[in-house]
Amino acid sequence: MSVLKTIRWLAVGAILGLVAAWGFHFWREGHTPDPASLAGSSIGGPFELVDQTGATRRDAEFRGRYMLIYFGFTFCPDACPTALLAMADALDRIGPLADRIQPIFISVDPERDTPEQLAGYVDAVDPRLVGLTGSPAQVAAAARAYRVFYRKATPTSATEYLVDHTSLVYLMGPDGKFLAHFSHETAPERMAETLRRIVR
Repeated sequence: MSVLKTIRWLAVGAILGLVAAWGFHFWREGHTPDPASLAGSSIGGPFELVDQTGATRRDAEFRGRYMLIYFGFTFCPDACPTALLAMADALDRIGPLADRIQPIFISVDPERDTPEQLAGYVDAVDPRLVGLTGSPAQVAAAARAYRVFYRKATPTSATEYLVDHTSLVYLMGPDGKFLAHFSHETAPERMAETLRRIVR
C-alpha cells in the first residue's frame, strides 16, 4: 500500500472515530441533534398502573403535559436514585416551565414495590414525582411499550436481589410521543438545558 493510501485510510479512520464519539456524546448526555426528527418514534404507548396512593393511573391522564419517565426500583443502590434526583434537580432549574412536566417513576420490581413502598420513596425524592407499580403483567406491558429491558438478577434470597434494567429517562410530549432521552448519568444542568429547548 502506498504512503498516500495509508494516509488516506488513517484520515478516514480519524473522521469515523470523531463521528462515533460525537454520536456517543449525544446518546450519553441525552441530547438529540434535532428533537423534532424523533417525533413519531415507536417508544412509548398506553399503560395502566397503580400509583403510590393505590389509585389506577393511565397514560391518557397525562395528555397535555410533558412526561419525564424513568423505569427502576426502590431497592436500586445507585442508578435509580441518581436518575431521579437529577430529574428533580433539572426541574428545579427550569422554574415555572417545570409545571408543564410530570415526572414519573415506574417500578420494574412489582413484587416488592407496593404502593406503600413507593409512597415513602417518591416523597423522599420529590413530592412532584408520581410512582407507579402494578401486577407483573401490567409492568411488563408498560416496559414493552417503552422498549425497557429488565430482569431479576441472581438473588441472595427471595426478598434480597437486584434488578438489571434499562436506565434511561424518557421525555414524552403532551401528545404522548417520544421526544428525547437521557442516561441516568446526565448532569442536571444538561437535562435542564434540553428541557428548556424542547418544552413549550
